[in-house]
Amino acid sequence: PSNISAWWNFGSLLGVCLILQILTGLFLAMHYTSDTMTHICRDVNYGWIIRYMHANGASMFFSLYMHVGRGMYYGSYTFSETWNIGIV
Repeated sequence: PSNISAWWNFGSLLGVCLILQILTGLFLAMHYTSDTMTHICRDVNYGWIIRYMHANGASMFFSLYMHVGRGMYYGSYTFSETWNIGIV
C-alpha cells in the first residue's frame, strides 16, 4: 500500500524489546539477593549493563501503548488476519 512507511515496523521493534525484557528479567531474577543493586552491578559479570538494558527497556513500553493506540485509531483490528499476526 502507498501509505506504508518506516513507522509501521515499530511493532517488530516492540516485539524485540519484549523478548529483551523477558531475557534480562530472567537473568536479573537468577541473581537476586537482598542487596540486589550492589550485587548485580559489582559482583556479576556485565550485570550493570543487563540492569540498565532492563531499566531502559521498561521505559520503552510507553511506545507499546502508542503503537496499540495507533492501531486502534486507524482501525487495524478490522483486518482480522493482520491483527492476529500483530498480536502473536
